[in-house]
Amino acid sequence: MAITAICRDCLWTGAESPGDSRCPACGSRRLVCDPELDTLTLAHLDCDAFYASVEKRDRPELRDKPVIIGGGVRGVVSTACYVARLYGVGSAMPMFKALKACPEAVVIKPDFTKYVHESGRIFGFVRELTPLVQTLSLDEAWIDLSGTERLNGGPAALQLIRLQKRIEDESGLSVSIGLAPNRFLAKMASEMDKPRGFSVVNRRDAVAILAPRPVTALPGVGPVFGKTLRSDGFNTIGDLAAADLKDLVKRYGETGLRLHDLSHARDARLVRPEHDRKGMSAETTFNVDLTTAEDLEAELWPLCEKLASKARRDGVASRVVVLKLRRTDFKIVTRRISVPDPVQTARALFAIGRDLLKPELGRPYRLIGIGMAEVTDAVDAPAGLFAADQTRILKTETTIDKLRDKFGKDAVVAGRALKRPAEGPD
Repeated sequence: MAITAICRDCLWTGAESPGDSRCPACGSRRLVCDPELDTLTLAHLDCDAFYASVEKRDRPELRDKPVIIGGGVRGVVSTACYVARLYGVGSAMPMFKALKACPEAVVIKPDFTKYVHESGRIFGFVRELTPLVQTLSLDEAWIDLSGTERLNGGPAALQLIRLQKRIEDESGLSVSIGLAPNRFLAKMASEMDKPRGFSVVNRRDAVAILAPRPVTALPGVGPVFGKTLRSDGFNTIGDLAAADLKDLVKRYGETGLRLHDLSHARDARLVRPEHDRKGMSAETTFNVDLTTAEDLEAELWPLCEKLASKARRDGVASRVVVLKLRRTDFKIVTRRISVPDPVQTARALFAIGRDLLKPELGRPYRLIGIGMAEVTDAVDAPAGLFAADQTRILKTETTIDKLRDKFGKDAVVAGRALKRPAEGPD
């Protein structure tokens, strides 16, 4: 029997959608209905306002209050709860703007140890269903449940509804899930009905669902690129779908090909557990202890180049940058910041790392490192990665990567890299 309807409360299943949109078993209106419900196997899971939800769960008195996770007047919002979002507060917003929009908000500094633990619990439940899980960050992942129907007792949709209920019951946290034929559509579906949502985008209706949406709904199309597309006559995803492929490629190069595929609801990327990576970093230990900003920055720059080059090769980016220092007494100091736009260039990494370094100056160090936490695929990164200035820098650094691959790492050397500290006596 084909399943086309499932009740999210009592788990009733049926071959036809009830006419009155109520579950015939329990009367709930929380039904998931779709003609392809039992054939779709790829999902995107997104924890709802994750950091803020963890804090609200642990502090029930905050349940109905606006909560912002972030820190410092010069910092940015890591997460805003749904109450705070009603005031216009959003992730990556500068803290001063967030507090101006919502002065009564309760601001809590991030507790990443706690968030990592809760993330581990949630994705532990997911991996009991399938090993094909690729996390994007602590709070979201793609899941491929193909071939698990017999093992887990039902189609992917039923497994995911059970999973959603289990997460809520056992962790006290809620998630939204999108089920679709591919990664792009699944991620879009998970954002359609938040919080506690479960949305389906099927093969038959995908192009029609996409068509009226603005071009900025596509991953990688931010305000700047969106303005370019609109000036070229492409206001909606449907406009891109109707465009000639050769014209899109002529205008936008490889990006034009991707726009064409996405506008036709095509995305061939697989769920790759080996890309399930929380972060990446580069560090170096000095021959002699270093104290001055000039010497420490001279060591930091090549690490930023190395890390950014690896990020580009792996096709990843991140909004979370971590600076690591080891003092002469071997105590490790780490400074972490979330930034508004995703990072994939050495120049951006270095600017952030230098700002994190400034408050720590005044004592000697024996090691410095720079890292990117919670990395995600660059094509799924927030749109700021493709702002005009970052695009120019990204093209320049990508060209340098190619020259170094062909002629050696010393083929192109930045002026900053020549300013290295003394190595000390022989």
